[in-house]
Amino acid sequence: MTLSLLRRSSAGLTGDRSGFGLAVNLALVALLGLASLVSLASGPTGVGLGDLWRHLSGVGGLATQDLVILEAVRLPRTALALLVGAGLGVSGAMMQGLFRNPLADPGLVGVTSGAALAAVCAIVLGTTVLAPLQMLLGNQFLPLMAFFGGLTNTVLLYAIATRNGQTSTTVLILSGIAIGAMCAAGTGLLIFMADDRALRDITFWSLGSLGGATYAKAASILPFILAVLATIPFVARGLDALVLGDAAAYHMGVPVQRLKRIVILAVAAACGATVAVAGSISFVGIVVPHLLRLLIGPSHRFLLPASALGGASLLLLADSMARTVVAPAELPIGIITAMLGAPVFLVLLLGKNGRSAMEGL
Repeated sequence: MTLSLLRRSSAGLTGDRSGFGLAVNLALVALLGLASLVSLASGPTGVGLGDLWRHLSGVGGLATQDLVILEAVRLPRTALALLVGAGLGVSGAMMQGLFRNPLADPGLVGVTSGAALAAVCAIVLGTTVLAPLQMLLGNQFLPLMAFFGGLTNTVLLYAIATRNGQTSTTVLILSGIAIGAMCAAGTGLLIFMADDRALRDITFWSLGSLGGATYAKAASILPFILAVLATIPFVARGLDALVLGDAAAYHMGVPVQRLKRIVILAVAAACGATVAVAGSISFVGIVVPHLLRLLIGPSHRFLLPASALGGASLLLLADSMARTVVAPAELPIGIITAMLGAPVFLVLLLGKNGRSAMEGL
């Protein structure tokens, strides 16, 4: 009853945006389809957008070489970009809801730094100390290592910030900054130990890249991203209630501590998996949910799926730019997302809502 009263009072103050939120999600589905077509048609050689459209519509076929390029190179890369973008977008929205701050990001609590440390550890030590584990896990070795690193940081931070059954978001953020610095030091030490091959891998990976995408890579992170997306129906209402504070959400019947555990584990899964296969890609998880929140409102029932769709669309378009701007060479996708996201983030930060959000950190 309390939740229904809250929804009615919120609708009376700000207007019911349910219909608009649904319309935005449908529009984002259409945008995702268009972005996927652009991604499949992007590249220095082979299939163009017109060729692809004629092939899909059955008007004309593709040459054998072009078909190989489409199916073996571009299709797995499009699938990987879609999964990575969806994971980054939805994890950013969940973190912002958890911390009740539209400028929150998974990097604030050390999830990304922990995943990065574990991934670099896998790259540097995968042929020596960790070789038996790599042989055992196969293609899942790098994403599982990154997930384990992100999860370890998350569990450690959660234990530090929780006292008497209550988790302090302030302590969580400050501890995340400290542990993130320790992870950065560990990553630097591993880079110092790395050989030339590992250094090249780490350098390109640290800038963010979807190069070398394969169906195996996409399949390796698919379970993690699907698991995160599957939590949306179970956490959306709780995150809505959490806007009023932990105590108010608890009195509304929301299991606050369980909600926090689910969200933190989901974010660790998404960030660990995306860092493992694509490296460090910035601003997607903070800019996309923030812009969508301004557009459709704070209801996580619409915001979370919209963030997944928006993040996937943005990363597909950014990857298309990365492949064509300096063709036949390729820019790291992290450079593209930083160039697009940083100015938008500054505009948001300097606005009234951004200043309020900074005061809440």
